Amino acid sequence: MNETSSTMDIQSALTKVEQALAAGKLSESAVPNIRLWLEDPRYAAYRDAICEHIAAGKWQILDDVFWTVIPFGTGGRRGMMYPFGSNAVNERTIGESAQGLANYVRKFKPDGPWAFAIGYDTRHRSREFAELCAGIMVANGFQVYFIDDYRSTPELSFLIREKNCDCGIMVTASHNPPSDNAVKVYWSTGGQLVPPHDKAVIEEVMQVGLFEVADFEQAVADGKVVLCKENLDQAFMAEHLQHSVDGPRDLKVIFSPLHGVGEFNVKSLLEAVGFENVDIYGPHREPNGDFPNVPGHVSNPENAEVFTEIIQYARESGGELIMASDPDCDRMGAAAPLTTDIQGPWETLDGNQLGVLLCDFVIRHRQQQGKQTSEDYIVTTLVSSMMTTRIAELLNTKSHRDNLVGFKWIGSVIDEVGPEGFVFGTEESHGYLVGTYVRDKDGAVACMLMAQLAAECKAAGISLHQKLDDLYRQVGYHRERLATIRMEGSDGMRRMQSLMDKLRSDGPESIGGLKITSVDDYLTNETRHADGSVTSLAGPTGNLIIMQTEAAGNYVAVRPSGTEPKVKMYMFTYVPAEELGPDLSEVRTAMNQRLDAFDKDIRAFADTV
Repeated sequence: MNETSSTMDIQSALTKVEQALAAGKLSESAVPNIRLWLEDPRYAAYRDAICEHIAAGKWQILDDVFWTVIPFGTGGRRGMMYPFGSNAVNERTIGESAQGLANYVRKFKPDGPWAFAIGYDTRHRSREFAELCAGIMVANGFQVYFIDDYRSTPELSFLIREKNCDCGIMVTASHNPPSDNAVKVYWSTGGQLVPPHDKAVIEEVMQVGLFEVADFEQAVADGKVVLCKENLDQAFMAEHLQHSVDGPRDLKVIFSPLHGVGEFNVKSLLEAVGFENVDIYGPHREPNGDFPNVPGHVSNPENAEVFTEIIQYARESGGELIMASDPDCDRMGAAAPLTTDIQGPWETLDGNQLGVLLCDFVIRHRQQQGKQTSEDYIVTTLVSSMMTTRIAELLNTKSHRDNLVGFKWIGSVIDEVGPEGFVFGTEESHGYLVGTYVRDKDGAVACMLMAQLAAECKAAGISLHQKLDDLYRQVGYHRERLATIRMEGSDGMRRMQSLMDKLRSDGPESIGGLKITSVDDYLTNETRHADGSVTSLAGPTGNLIIMQTEAAGNYVAVRPSGTEPKVKMYMFTYVPAEELGPDLSEVRTAMNQRLDAFDKDIRAFADTV
């Protein structure tokens, strides 16, 4: 007779776990985590379900959810939802995150009072997880401000600052697949956690034992949870309107929220600044955590495939600009016709191209309004296009570029340098910000500015792509590409580390036919040169290397993702303005071929690990 969960005791379950390990059905790292969840009282509520899986021999699932402890990455704690497991998003791991945050804030500010803000998006269980976090914070003595409907991540950042909260959480997995969810953790600045708070919160999270959860409805009735919606929306909109610019509004916009929260913020904002012809793309309109009508069910505005069917709809309906936001509306993607003929070919604009266009637009209008000062600056990152910096410098604006991946670093620079001179923030992954009302990227304000720029271009008789070509002629042709190599599971983590180690110790001598002249290693803050010499490297410290080639401005950056099981490769090409002819087609073809060669060579190198 087979054992069932009702008859299997803990020791029997652990014996089967050891047998599975010996048979190669479990990774070695999964075993201590399974043992902990079976033996420790804080995980007692999950014991029966785990035993059922063990009795049924569901070893692959058990390995997936236990091979590691779900980490904090660049955007918080993110992963696949599953009812139990140290490497899954569930009531326990979400609860640990909230309790660990509460513990740290109480130690950091021992005398109180404490305040906390929380929001959530359209993903499965997001409201449930948000109420759980609210109940934990109430039980820890926090006043909680709860956004009482689907809203964007930047609105949560705004609420933290508006209510002078000590911290906040946004329940969202951004553009991840429907299976995932996450908590993005924020500090009192309205920005995501940065040192020293990030590591300190993680330490607290790892030590969380049992925790209390206050009843949500009772906390609302007692005033310990304040529900926020209409007044918050109005205040947030008022901040957006501060950054609108005067100009033409004759433009038909097609907008897709990709089944997320974006319609509320974007449509009302575009209409408020004078765009009367805003069409919400119907197949993507329903708030739905399954993202049913999006290619691959991945609502990521970085993916060109997202726009394929919308482009056909735009041609049929007279659309002149397509924009989309990710599920929590902190990022913006766009597609536009190559010329002013909407029946002709369309192309998407990548995150760097959008950043370049918006940077130029924002600074030019600042100059026209007589607002520019000698202290004006933009903020970007080490893996974003150098073209943004060159545009800023051309327009007499400083640039702070030595930042790691993640908008939290851009937000941190705003506070370090001073918000008075901040003009624009951008990162290659479609994140943009103007103003100092938040410390995170904001898809709605990016949509407003992009629509205003597109209308301005239309009035001038050019397309957004032609505007971009004009900028290339001013500061040189830049073309970038992001490529990824997925490395799933416990073996994937090992491969990622092995790849980074090999790139540091025994990397390629050339890439894409170009000799590598130096490697910038931000983990050691050293530059290793081809002649064997080593020099110090100024800048931040993180797991990022940049391989510089003999062709200045042509390089490849590599880093492991902080939120997904993959290595990211950022490839950059550049041709100086003085080397460009009147026709950019030849240089465009040549640089695309170079990017193809970069991609091929780095993948071939990764295959050796």
